Parts: sequence; C-alpha cells; structure tokens
Amino acid sequence: MINTTNEGSKLYLYSITSVAILGGLLFGYDTAVISGAEKGLEAFFLSASDFQYNKVMHGITSSSALIGCVLGGAISGIFASRLGRRNSLRLAAVLFFLSALGSYYPEVLFFEYGKPNMDLLIAFNLYRVLGGIGVGLASAVCPMYIAEIAPSNIRGTLVSCNQFAIIFGMLVVYFVNFLIMGDHQNPIILKDAAGVLSVSAESDMWTVYEGWRYMFGSEAFPAAFFGLLLFFVPKTPRYLVLIQQDEKAYSILEKINGKTKAQEILNDIKATAHEKTEKIFTYGVAVIVIGILLSVFQQAIGINAVLYYAPRIFENAGAEGGGMMQTVIMGIVNIVFTLVAIFTVDRFGRKPLLIIGSIGMAVGAFAVAMCDSMAIKGVLPVLSVIVYAAFFMMSWGPICWVLI
Repeated sequence: MINTTNEGSKLYLYSITSVAILGGLLFGYDTAVISGAEKGLEAFFLSASDFQYNKVMHGITSSSALIGCVLGGAISGIFASRLGRRNSLRLAAVLFFLSALGSYYPEVLFFEYGKPNMDLLIAFNLYRVLGGIGVGLASAVCPMYIAEIAPSNIRGTLVSCNQFAIIFGMLVVYFVNFLIMGDHQNPIILKDAAGVLSVSAESDMWTVYEGWRYMFGSEAFPAAFFGLLLFFVPKTPRYLVLIQQDEKAYSILEKINGKTKAQEILNDIKATAHEKTEKIFTYGVAVIVIGILLSVFQQAIGINAVLYYAPRIFENAGAEGGGMMQTVIMGIVNIVFTLVAIFTVDRFGRKPLLIIGSIGMAVGAFAVAMCDSMAIKGVLPVLSVIVYAAFFMMSWGPICWVLI
C-alpha cells in the first residue's frame, strides 16, 4: 500500500526512479554491445558476393548507432514536450526492442538467411540506427524524468544513479558477450598485399554466422522488461502541469513528498513551468558555450573507440581469448571509478576531478601509444587501456553531466 502521509513514500519514489534508470542501463547496453559482436560481423559481411566489404564500411557499420544517437538527441526535447516524458521512454523501449530483433535477424521477410549482400548491410545499419535513436531519447529523457519526479534534496543523487546505470549496462553486456562467446574464438581476418580483407578458412564459423546475432538479440530481453515496467509508472508532475492536469500532478507529489510539501512543490512547478527558453541566455553566452564544449570534448577524447573495440584492442595487445575477459575486467573497473566520482564530486569539486581525470587519461593514452610503437604486448598495454577508461569514468564521464 502506498504511503501518503506527511512524509510521503520512499518506496514509491525509488520504485519509479528505478524503472527510469533502466533506460540508462539500456543506453549503456546498446552502446557497448557492438564491442563483442563487431569482429564476427565484419567476417560475416566479408563473405558477401556482390561487393567488397572494407575497413571504411566496417567503421560505419560499427558506429551506425551513433547516427541514431544524434537524431534521437535532437528530437528528444520535442518528443518529451509533445508525447510526455513517460511516452518518450516507451518509444525508446520500442526502438531498443526493434533494433535488437532486427540486428539479430536482419534478413527477416526480405532476405535469405546467412547470405550477406549490400541490401542486407543497409538493413542491418538501419536497425542499428533505430537503437541509436532510442539511446538518444533515453540519454535526455531518463534524467529528465528522474529530475522531475525526485524531491530536490535527493535529486542530484538519483540523477547520478542514471550515469551509474549506463556504466553498469556496459558491464552487463560485456559479461553477456563473454558468456555467449564461451569457448568459441573470434574469426581470423587476413589481409593480402593489396590490402583486401578475407576470412581465414580456419576461423570458427559459429562466430561468423551466429555469435554476433545472439549478442545483439540479447538486448531484446531488458528492452521488453523496460517497456513493460513503464506501464506502471506515472507521468511526471511537471508534464502534468504543462498539460493542465494539476490534480493528477498533486496526487503524485503527495505520494512522493507527503501532503505538507505537495502543494508547495506544485506551486513552484506552476510558477516555472511556462518560462521561456530564452531565459537560459541570462546566465551568459560563455556559460552556454562552455557547456557545449564540455559535451563535445567528452566525446572527442576517444572513449567511444575503447567502448566499441575493447575486445579487439585487448586481443591485438596480446590478450588471450579474444580479449573478452579483459573487457569484463575493464567494465568492473569502470563501475568502481564511476562510484568514486559519485561519492567524491561534492567533496573535491567538479574541476579538480576533471583535471585529475584528464591527466590520468593522457598518461594511459600515451602508454598505449608507446606500447604500440615499441611492439610491446601483454600486461602493460592492456593495463594502460584500462587506466585510460578508468580515469574517464571518474571524471569526464559523469562530471560533464553534473556541470551541464
């Protein structure tokens, strides 16, 4: 039974925010699933008969979800305002689910199973773009939903949990990919004197034709669970005020905050709900530019290359088992360092953590480059990559969202 006393119900609050946080987990899951699947996917399309699959095409295919991320992020504000926060998350769940099934079985209805061609490559990329749109929506709407539901005294903590869920989603899919791979080995890809790629006949063909499908398809389960749970969470009070449903907004606020505070919070929402967006410029153009640049640099410093290609990087660095176990270890380290950021940001401040993180990332990246130039294999390059990722997770990863 929901407690609607003067204290409100913490159980109700944590239940609905946990559902929203699942969107963050799917964000991380969809982002990192490609890391275990990309080499098998490359080998699959290398066997196409109607075109020559190359590194440029593979780079586009591996990162095609990012196109959707851009689109999803661009339209997230419109959808959140027109459809509402909850319905936008439902749409994201549907997109995650369709992307997972489509990436698992891109041949559905139109193509012969297991016969790669250019049309199938385009279809696969379109399914990945759908998932990327889901990521773009979730990246904006999940923290928005949490911020509009949570009381002000714990809002920052609950929003930070969304960032933690993103990293946890990456760890989950690293582990799922590891379990799916099992005793199988990544395919062996050869390059001839002309630079043309081909798949060695000694490759494990299960990873070429099946393994990557299960990795992409595994996302359908958390996506369906997320979509189902969204039928049991309310619309946010702020959105209800925007659509002139003040009584429903008050009812939700009462369940979360108790009767005493509910009316006060509702009055605050009504006072600010219809403010014009032009008000953000009163804080100064420099602040806005800095916020934009922080987001740009967060993506430009190379973390996505590590997240997308971690197993291949570790394998090239000399790791055994295709680098899958080392990727799981990196995911665990990322979780630990994200928690470090969450629990120390208020004590040490945003700027010091960004500076420390930048220095640590520079050291890790420099060590990786030196190991590559000196042909050093083994523990040192693997450790250097993990150091680079860890310092990102305790600085630029979560702190940029806090600053913005």
